[in-house]
Amino acid sequence: MSSIKIVTDSSITIEEGLAEKLGITIVSLSFMIDGVVYQDSEVSGSEFMRMMAQGKTLPKTSQPPIGEFVEIYKKLMADGSQIISIHMSQSLSGTVEAARQASKLVEGDVTVIDSGFTDQGLAFQVIEAAKLAQNGEAKAAILNKIAEVKDKTKLYIGITNLDNLVKGGRISRLTGVMSNFLNVKIVMEFINGELRPIVKGRGTKTFMKWFEDWKNEVDFSQITALGISHANGLELSEKFKAELSSHLPQISIPVLDTGSIIATHTGPGAWAIMYY
Repeated sequence: MSSIKIVTDSSITIEEGLAEKLGITIVSLSFMIDGVVYQDSEVSGSEFMRMMAQGKTLPKTSQPPIGEFVEIYKKLMADGSQIISIHMSQSLSGTVEAARQASKLVEGDVTVIDSGFTDQGLAFQVIEAAKLAQNGEAKAAILNKIAEVKDKTKLYIGITNLDNLVKGGRISRLTGVMSNFLNVKIVMEFINGELRPIVKGRGTKTFMKWFEDWKNEVDFSQITALGISHANGLELSEKFKAELSSHLPQISIPVLDTGSIIATHTGPGAWAIMYY
């Protein structure tokens, strides 16, 4: 009997062991530091932060080659299975386009989806899809659930230092220099593939002020899942979790190291709150 198998990429941030438990296949991106190439999936978030701090230049990240997707798709479809391949936002990487091209080079049913997010925002869609697939749900039902989760997901990110965003071309150099000089902290929302600043201020109190305002506005009764990720921002992330746990006692809130793909852009000290 054919089944549906879920594929994603290593920009996903997911609790240890959960991908294996749910039968999720993760295709690894890669990064290069000082001329040496590493597989993203083989380096922990904390280890990457150490490597980035010691590197002479900003890491360069690369999407998986089309041929790797082709090989994985063929292997997973050998038993007649269908594939739903869910990937990080096109605005952040060409990974989803590589997956689309690969899907045209194989015989079989492969549906490629741009999640519109990354990190745990991507994980929300992947996990829900994998659970439904394990329960034997039809492809149409799984696709509908993915679209629903995507539509109801919010992602907020706090940046303590704009150096990496400037070096990576995400913001202008002048903006970065001025912001760092003034010790400006920024909270942004990821909407339609864009990071949109919503709060700016001096010092970490900027983050706490945004957090308190956000808590007063959000309807916790409507939240199904929530996750916190960080790049050497554990202390603040744990504070967020402690506060949120009292509002969401029925939900397990993971606090996870983000991977190299995201940390390269955000730089150290960044954090993100994602929920749907």
